[in-house]
Amino acid sequence: MVALTSRVCDLRELAELVDEGDEADAQEVRRELEDIERTYERVELETLLSGEHDSANAIMEINAGAGGTEACDWADMLLRMYLRWAERRGYRTDILSSVPGEVAGLKNVTVSFEGRNAYGYLRNERGVHRLVRISPFDANKRRHTTFAAVDVIPEIEDESEVNINPDDLRIDTFRSSGAGGQHVNKTDSAVRITHIPTGIVVTCQNERSQHKNRDSAMKVLMAKLGEMRNEQTEQRIAELRGDIRAIEWGNQMRSYVFQPYTMVKDHRTGHETGDVVRVMDGDIDDFIQAALKAPQKNS
Repeated sequence: MVALTSRVCDLRELAELVDEGDEADAQEVRRELEDIERTYERVELETLLSGEHDSANAIMEINAGAGGTEACDWADMLLRMYLRWAERRGYRTDILSSVPGEVAGLKNVTVSFEGRNAYGYLRNERGVHRLVRISPFDANKRRHTTFAAVDVIPEIEDESEVNINPDDLRIDTFRSSGAGGQHVNKTDSAVRITHIPTGIVVTCQNERSQHKNRDSAMKVLMAKLGEMRNEQTEQRIAELRGDIRAIEWGNQMRSYVFQPYTMVKDHRTGHETGDVVRVMDGDIDDFIQAALKAPQKNS
């Protein structure tokens, strides 16, 4: 923040020295001002990331809802949106597991985001995302509404936070399916881990190495168990308060409308834009910022 204040003072002095009509210097001032504004917004956002796991990496799971091919295509579109967002931020992403749709798209996909504050930024993306458009898979060009569910959990780096008894695990190996290159189906490299006490099942199949898939699966399992522990704690508190809210499929947190008009609207914060193309290309920081600034609306 001190460095940012110093840049503002330097810019003020530079602006005072710019001669009227000197367009080159004026453009330099404008560029520096825009950069300072972006830096300020980033610093302001980071001050809002004070949760226990906000600084951690994130693991996201996207599941297509009812609607067949249309829903699978929507899940794939959301994956691309988040991958483009991560690319803009310089985060490393890794698709841990994916199940393709029968015709197009994805039935479900699990992807990790590695970078500072990845979970803090993405945690409010959890929920049901609703798409309204004229389906390219409908020969009659009718308008369709479909849903996909997004879940986001923090990656648990400290294994001591979640104790897993090896006797509670059932580990199965099998051959990977779907896209992945000519070697993907030749060995039993895919790994499925079942945590018997909770019934949580994690599958990772996108690496050629069984060892790497097992490590990735354990990472996701630890994250899910950690999230389950946190949810149980929050539920106990909610019960004491007498404030339990059911989260049901179809209660969308955000709508993306392609036709008959274009709009993306977050129903929790009220933030919206008509530039749906920009949003689907990964420019979702405005929505993330609105959600972080209004945490009382996300409860």
